[in-house]
Amino acid sequence: MNYETNKELIDGMKRSGVLHSEEIAKAFEIIDRKYFIPAEYCEHIYLDRPLPIGGGQTISQPSTVAFMLELLEVKKGDSVLDIGSGSGWTTGLLGSLVGESGRVEGLERVERLVEIGKNNITKLNMSHISIEKAGDKLGILGKTFDAVLVSARAEELPKELFDQLNIGASLVIPIRNSIFKFKKTPLGIESKEYTGFAFVPLIY
Repeated sequence: MNYETNKELIDGMKRSGVLHSEEIAKAFEIIDRKYFIPAEYCEHIYLDRPLPIGGGQTISQPSTVAFMLELLEVKKGDSVLDIGSGSGWTTGLLGSLVGESGRVEGLERVERLVEIGKNNITKLNMSHISIEKAGDKLGILGKTFDAVLVSARAEELPKELFDQLNIGASLVIPIRNSIFKFKKTPLGIESKEYTGFAFVPLIY
C-alpha cells in the first residue's frame, strides 16, 4: 500500500499487526524513510514495498523492517551490528532504539552504498552509529554484540555470526524465503522460523 505520509505508514503497520512496540513506532517517526530513498522514487517514499537504492540493492519493505526489529528486541544501551546497512535506514532506526548509551555498527559491501549510507546518517546527528565497508569475512570477527540484524538473504546459515553474539543476544536474518530469529543462551542456540519473505542476496 502506498501511504501519503510517514504517520499513515506507521498507523497502517499498527493496524496490520506487524508493529506493536511504541519504541519502534517512535523510531520510525524520528528516522523518516524519505531521507534514505533516491530522489527518483520520491513519489513512493511511503510505499510498503522494497525500493531500489543502487548497486542491485534495495531499501527493505517498511513492514518487514518493523517485523524484524520486533524480533530483534533491542534495548537502550545495546551494542548492535547491522549487516547490509544499504542507504543507512536500518542503522538509523537501530540508533534511535539503542539511544546514545548504545552503539550501532553498520556494514555494507557495495562501495557506493557505503558512501551514501555514511552521508545519510551524518544528517541524523547520532555520534553512536557508524557505517563502514564490510571486510572479507561476515560481520566483525573478534567482537560480540547484544543483537545482530542482517538485511539480505543468505542461502545457508552463516554460523560464524553465532560467535559474534553475547549470551542473551539475538540474531535476525533472512535465510532463503524465511526470516529466522536465533537467540544465544547459556545452553546453546534457540531458533524460530517465519516463512514467506523475499530479500536481495547477501554478498559475502
